[in-house]
Amino acid sequence: MKTYKSFLLSFIAIFALNVPFYAQNSQNPWAIAVGVDLINLQGDNTDSGLNFGAPALSLSRYLGAGFSIGAQYALNNVKNNNQNLDYSSLDGVVKYNLADENIIPYLFAGYGLARFSENNQKDGLFPSTETSPNILGGIGVNFFLDNNFAINVSTSYRGKREQHTFNHLQHVVGLSYNFGAGDADKDGVPDQKDECPDVPGLKEFNGCPDTDGDGIPDNKDRCPEEAGSEAFQGCPDSDGDGVPDIDDQCPNQAGSAAMMGCPDTDGDGVADNIDRCPTTAGDPANGGCPWADTDGDGVPDKDDNCPDVAGSPENSGCPSEPTDLINFINNEANIILFTASSSNLDASDLAILDTLKTLLDQYEAAHIVIEGHASSDGSASFNQKLSEQRASSVKAYLVGKGIDSNRIETIGFGETKLKGDNNTAKGRAISRRANINRRASISVN
Repeated sequence: MKTYKSFLLSFIAIFALNVPFYAQNSQNPWAIAVGVDLINLQGDNTDSGLNFGAPALSLSRYLGAGFSIGAQYALNNVKNNNQNLDYSSLDGVVKYNLADENIIPYLFAGYGLARFSENNQKDGLFPSTETSPNILGGIGVNFFLDNNFAINVSTSYRGKREQHTFNHLQHVVGLSYNFGAGDADKDGVPDQKDECPDVPGLKEFNGCPDTDGDGIPDNKDRCPEEAGSEAFQGCPDSDGDGVPDIDDQCPNQAGSAAMMGCPDTDGDGVADNIDRCPTTAGDPANGGCPWADTDGDGVPDKDDNCPDVAGSPENSGCPSEPTDLINFINNEANIILFTASSSNLDASDLAILDTLKTLLDQYEAAHIVIEGHASSDGSASFNQKLSEQRASSVKAYLVGKGIDSNRIETIGFGETKLKGDNNTAKGRAISRRANINRRASISVN
């Protein structure tokens, strides 16, 4: 029995030194206790004195709602009528806590075995000739010194089921150590309850720290090292634009959420921080800059089929077809006729050219060629020079009216393109011309 006692004492000492201790509850469900027990025999012809013994050991697990289950083992040496009896008991126990405070009274009941032996010669821990099943019930109290450590006192009555043993009272005084969840970060919050079990924290934040002291625990703080507001999940908003700095691409310039916290000075939909032309409205596809428009017609060069000539959007940047000018040129009535050997313009000619000037103003991109002609009178060289003078006369008038000379080209055909029968006066008259029609004098590039 002494060897067995030594083994058990060594076991409980090693176990007690290697487990963390916590108040037994749903977070720390396991408890182990070691103590001393006092046995008081009951009944006729028994000594009424107390018998001191050790150890008294127990292991229990908390189930919930105040209930625990466990096992307990005790050794003692009992004197009865000058007879020394070795005592041992092993029980299964159900316990119910009557409170949940630092001092916890409890009730317990169980079923087990009790042995009263005159010697240790019989085999087994509980030989049948010296052992009786016991029904037991009792009351106890735990005095918790902290979350880990409690003093335990209990008393119970054990009723025998066999005649060769004794009814008896068993009193236990010991120390209880509670364990289960652990507290890896040693912050006083059990790991099962600790939302940050590996980092020391605060109880009010379920074991998580609040590094920046903004009242938002680090595990819920998007900016744990910068004090911020709850509205922004613990992040600051330095420029006050409603976009927290962590999401703000321009944290020191007030902007809009649509622009990721950046301003858009020119209002072109491209934030200033990525706008290559932040003060000039442009196209997002061109980095916020306007597209080049060489001819200034409102059609960017990339889309302009005539980038050097002003045109219209509906005509892909090219000038619109000069319909009125073409109709004017193709009208047989707009023929400029000259008298023989002359390049002078008369009043009717000037009226025609004034109309032409108006049309050229309307179609600023139009270029024309004035073709001069002569009749067959005179020499070919004279007629060639005369046809050139007639074309130049028309150009000079238009230039004098403000038409750019670069828009007008002249050419003389002499007598190479006669009109009508030049053996007649009528034929020669209509050949002396700078006519404006599709067949002859003026063509549009």
